[in-house]
Amino acid sequence: YPSEFLTQKLTEDNQIPVHLHVSMSLQYVAGLKGNALVEFFHGNIAEVENEELRHLMWSSVLFYKTPNVEVMACVLLSTKAVYFLLDDSFIHADEHQSDFWNKDNSDCENSSFHLSCCFVLKLNDLQSVNVGLFDQYFRITGHSADHIVTCLTRDSYNTHTFIQQLMAVLSLLARTPSPEPVDKDFYSEFGSKNTGKMENYELIHSSRVKFIYPNEEEIGDLAFLVAEKMDGLTDLQPLNILLYVLAFQVNHVEGSAQNTSLLQPKTLILTSSDLFLFDEDYISYPLPEFAKEPPKRDKYQLADGRRIRDLDRVLMGYQTYPQALTFVFDDVQNQDLMQNLTLDHFGE
Repeated sequence: YPSEFLTQKLTEDNQIPVHLHVSMSLQYVAGLKGNALVEFFHGNIAEVENEELRHLMWSSVLFYKTPNVEVMACVLLSTKAVYFLLDDSFIHADEHQSDFWNKDNSDCENSSFHLSCCFVLKLNDLQSVNVGLFDQYFRITGHSADHIVTCLTRDSYNTHTFIQQLMAVLSLLARTPSPEPVDKDFYSEFGSKNTGKMENYELIHSSRVKFIYPNEEEIGDLAFLVAEKMDGLTDLQPLNILLYVLAFQVNHVEGSAQNTSLLQPKTLILTSSDLFLFDEDYISYPLPEFAKEPPKRDKYQLADGRRIRDLDRVLMGYQTYPQALTFVFDDVQNQDLMQNLTLDHFGE
């Protein structure tokens, strides 16, 4: 250990997404290659000597305690735990985090050191993994509110690869087998199905960790929500969701030194008649078992909605991934010009 194939794979995966900015400390980590990366893991991150680093991924992450702060992280999966190497700027981003991150680094603030925090989720504490719609993100849940993290990969391939690696690592854990299921009689088997809502598809791993995938009803619920949020934007017609993707809305900041642009996380939903941007809560739903009250905000909050018929043109950037798209809509909102012209010209 480690094999040449594994070190090469870790080196290939160790690339920060070009559109996201990280601190100097994480840039240093992203510059490590091959054995240097493995040695860095064992020297600075690993908690046990015989731990093996199996997978590396760069992703935005959200914590249950701080659902409004999305932060860039280097996610390292070993045979013992999942490590989230975080930007040090995250600690100062929200004053309510002082109890969450018990950390006193005031002595280091003016020195030449670049600090990173490492959040550790031990595999033995892992209870469930919720995969988001179309594998755009996944949520890892432990035994308390401190142990819930969502990785916003915005990429089905990265999500799929991480889940596969996690399942492989969990298979190595020695856990006591689950008790034998009790044979149910006919009435208990079919009597409890009166909720009217199909449960999400669950896969219970041999390590007793649940992997929960969305079912087709979730798309139906989303279509119903979208139709409800429209407020007369469209006619009453069957609504088909054609595309669901986690993206960023680009807001240019005028007058700044580099004329920078702010990226605001949004969920883009395309239907047969409209284009919607939603602010989505990726961390609070479905409710964890210990939650005593529902979250303060809805899962989907409408940020913007436009009719496809008002779309004038789409401008595409020439760079490869991530692709920048600009949607240009007509200024006249909710007015059917053709209908008005027809009435003017031909009377009744």
